[in-house]
Amino acid sequence: MEGLKELRLLARAYYEQAMSPINTERMKLHRAVNDLKMERPVVLINEIPFHELNFDGSLTCVCTDPLLRSIEDFLRKKLFQWKYFPGDMILPPYISVTKVIHCTGIGVEARDEELYIGSQEGICAHRYYDQLATPEDVEKIHLPVITYDKEETMARYTKAAEALGDIIPVKITGHGCYSAPWDNIARLRGVDNLLIDLIEEPEHSHNIVSKIYACEESRLKQMEDLDLFEIDQYDLHCTTALCSDLAKDYDGGKVLRRHIWGRGMAQIFASVGKGMHEEFDIDYMKKLMEPFGLTYYGCCEPLDKKIDIVEKISNLRKISITPWADVDVAAEAIGKKYVLANKPNPAAVTVPLDEDALRKEIGRTLAAVKRNGCSCDIVLKDISSAGHDVKNLIRWEQIVMEMVKNF
Repeated sequence: MEGLKELRLLARAYYEQAMSPINTERMKLHRAVNDLKMERPVVLINEIPFHELNFDGSLTCVCTDPLLRSIEDFLRKKLFQWKYFPGDMILPPYISVTKVIHCTGIGVEARDEELYIGSQEGICAHRYYDQLATPEDVEKIHLPVITYDKEETMARYTKAAEALGDIIPVKITGHGCYSAPWDNIARLRGVDNLLIDLIEEPEHSHNIVSKIYACEESRLKQMEDLDLFEIDQYDLHCTTALCSDLAKDYDGGKVLRRHIWGRGMAQIFASVGKGMHEEFDIDYMKKLMEPFGLTYYGCCEPLDKKIDIVEKISNLRKISITPWADVDVAAEAIGKKYVLANKPNPAAVTVPLDEDALRKEIGRTLAAVKRNGCSCDIVLKDISSAGHDVKNLIRWEQIVMEMVKNF
């Protein structure tokens, strides 16, 4: 099988690092953050434009089989980052074969056109056309039906295990909770229509969000009923998930929502005031997240002045604080109650790094965290470009790691 020899060498190298003392020590740091007993902030780098970074050829895949090529791609990217800009990244000590699922949809689909292609990775601007303009359109929405494709999952598992199982454990894994109803609504409506109707047609907007949230509640319940969630969570959408406070009653059977993290957000509400944010998302999100053991809320929307409404969400443990939020205000409101998931500005690595500006940005975050007793992870993400220069990421990591180790 073409590329198998190279794949096995990669798997051996990956497993060696996954079983290393440094990986174990980093896991302890991650867990301490989420347990609200932080030793120091952890640093992660995610959503990386690897297509810009293959200066040494080590990211070039050679496997021709689609499944094995996807595993090869995963291993190459992890080993590349581990070598050049690891931060506090951790490596699960196995190859994951994710359960294959299918979804019927909800009766309406987004219709859009791409306006500008921004990179080889498909990052581009979109114009979305309103699919929910009338009450009749909203009535088209129906609950999705989720199915588990066990046959395809087992076929993938068997192929991966035959190729690599004598080198590294191969494990069938479930899914995490990534719930972004307002992202879906934005794609179904377009931003202008959505925001205008929050003011001019609130009843219509509530009708839409009620329907979309009902679909999301159904999807998550079906995921639980079909045992499609993953108990062994290392990652929670670009943040650390290791925690001592989850799954204490897990008996090895079906993974229930109370055993795992819930993840919610309303990114489009970056442009919406606190009262409207609470009315049109938080009041719905509270019910959606209630079954989960812990909740992480927020993504790109600034929440520094909305902590008092966010903390109404069930089982809240972590809050996203973006580059557009005031970290001093956020840290004071969060205190020791929740994890502050800090997101530095990814634009910094699109050009030769301004080291003084980076030290000022991270220094302000670390000072706010220390002053208010926060637990914190620092996650550089949404990196649309690194300026086609890996040195930008390497130097960013070196500076930030130096600063957190002196915390």
